[in-house]
Amino acid sequence: MANEFIVPGRIITGSRSLKELNNCIDDIGKKALIVCDQIAVRLGKVKIIGDILSSKKIKFAIFDNFLEEPTDLMVEEAFSIYKKEKCDFFIGIGGGSALDIMKAVAVMDAIGGKLSDQRGKEISGINAKMIAIPTTAGTGSEASQYAIITDTASGVKALFKGKELMPDIVIIDPDLTETLSPKMTASTGISALAHAIEAYTSQKAQPLTDTLALSAIKRIYNYLPLAYRDSGNDVARRELSIAALEAGMAFNNSSATLVHAMTCAIGARFHVPYGIANAMILSGCLEYAKEGARSRFAEMARVIGAAIDNDSEDRAAEFFLLEIKKICDICHMPTFKGYGISREAFFAQIDKMTKDAMESGCASNTRREVDEEVLKDLYRKIYA
Repeated sequence: MANEFIVPGRIITGSRSLKELNNCIDDIGKKALIVCDQIAVRLGKVKIIGDILSSKKIKFAIFDNFLEEPTDLMVEEAFSIYKKEKCDFFIGIGGGSALDIMKAVAVMDAIGGKLSDQRGKEISGINAKMIAIPTTAGTGSEASQYAIITDTASGVKALFKGKELMPDIVIIDPDLTETLSPKMTASTGISALAHAIEAYTSQKAQPLTDTLALSAIKRIYNYLPLAYRDSGNDVARRELSIAALEAGMAFNNSSATLVHAMTCAIGARFHVPYGIANAMILSGCLEYAKEGARSRFAEMARVIGAAIDNDSEDRAAEFFLLEIKKICDICHMPTFKGYGISREAFFAQIDKMTKDAMESGCASNTRREVDEEVLKDLYRKIYA
């Protein structure tokens, strides 16, 4: 069986690698739309990019009117700036929201119609180049052919996909993550961990994704607690940045599973940030998925040192689940109740969340049968 493996056109990593942007933008375009969150602006990261562009006599416009997960209205506003300013390429700097908005604007530029019309289709026709510069070690959007945008009319998190959504240039500079709060470090790190686990346990896993996923899992397990406790730990920041990239590439090529499907549905209904929602449901989802992938759960346990070769698969798989719970506890991830979501409100949305999760198509990649009744039961159990 042949496997395709899709990655960004060029990847630059390392401390202070943001300055390498200077060597990446010759002949890429005449005017950039910089898509960035307001935190990146406030911390001076966008100014660095602006200065580099100006030194090359490349003009730019900025869209930074967001502080939360992306919606179609944000995309439309950014697209109007892109067209009005006559931009011809993109630079996205920030968390997954900034990078997903950048991709979605590129889609609108290519299709010339409504973004919602492209939901579920293989997107093509993108001509504008995209440069992705993540400032979190989390979603892996910089290495994926996907963008997730909330449809404000329906409240559904819509998935947009296509090989041409893969950024042309990616810059992974761990220095950009140093200003993350412990809470943001934890939530984005758990997001990357979930992606790596899903990639390894997906029915669409392949040798290359297995290698990257296991490496990411080991790095995150070893370094997320260190970065959470000490934001100035340069080694931990570097390792987490590489892990998020690895997880993103693995996840992109093996696809998501049960965790992603349920997480997106929760986020759409209760506006819980992606990484936090991941943490809320990760243990419960993995407990279910484990029964269809015991050998893989056992291998993940051995990779992080939670089990040895002499341990049975069942025993090793249980050890892995215990370590996942432990790392979420170390990072003080909240429960639904602790986040302010009542049992009554959550249970009232279970049918809708189940429908959204099933329609995402991701749940079917789990190595155990998943149907609506399974999802409903899991939603009930994970709230407890």
